Amino acid sequence: MLRIEDLAARPELRVPALQLGFVGGEFLGQGLTAGLASSRRIAPEFFLVLLDDDVPVARAAAIPVAFPTPERTELPDHGWDGALVWAAEDHLDGRAPTTLVALEVYVAESARGQGIAAQALVELQNRARRAGLSRLVVPVRPTGKPPLESIVDYLGRGTDPWLRSHERLGAKFRKIAPFAMTVTGTLAQWEQWTGIRLEDGHTVVPGGIAPVLASTEQDLGVYVEPNVWYEHPL
Repeated sequence: MLRIEDLAARPELRVPALQLGFVGGEFLGQGLTAGLASSRRIAPEFFLVLLDDDVPVARAAAIPVAFPTPERTELPDHGWDGALVWAAEDHLDGRAPTTLVALEVYVAESARGQGIAAQALVELQNRARRAGLSRLVVPVRPTGKPPLESIVDYLGRGTDPWLRSHERLGAKFRKIAPFAMTVTGTLAQWEQWTGIRLEDGHTVVPGGIAPVLASTEQDLGVYVEPNVWYEHPL
């Protein structure tokens, strides 16, 4: 039977939980906001680790933010990156949160197909309620999206398995986050992260749902990934 712990109570679980693997390619951990997502200091009570016989098999990370506010009237187009910036601003300013943003649910390959991701999302719902938060929103990564297909065309097909998993739990579409995650690096860095030497123009890389746009003259590769904002009922 699964047990759910959090980093506030079990900080030693942070490293083994992160070692379970990555959502998408390793390069997604190289963005400027990636370190905030796994921070010990921002909302450890919402960094969940799901254990089977005291062995981590999944993790779920969420952050509380103040939303909506007079200056935050819409969910951010920057999605994941934008939510992490909001959380950092609120943490520094001491602003009370009102909404929980679920950033990631990752299940180890050996434990997939057992409904564990759904359990993690339900637990985040429960914790949001207990914390007195009024909303739970998720910048969902459309995992099945072909890198060269537009997000609008892909959503029109209605076939993404991860989006449909959220919908089965009652989540409602809110908006597209067209530049939810951005990763930049030199061509050498991209080769280290992906094993691919980028050429000028668009290149598809392992784990990407969008292409990398590269310039050999500027020695630069830029990856911009769309996500989809969903809201879960509380």
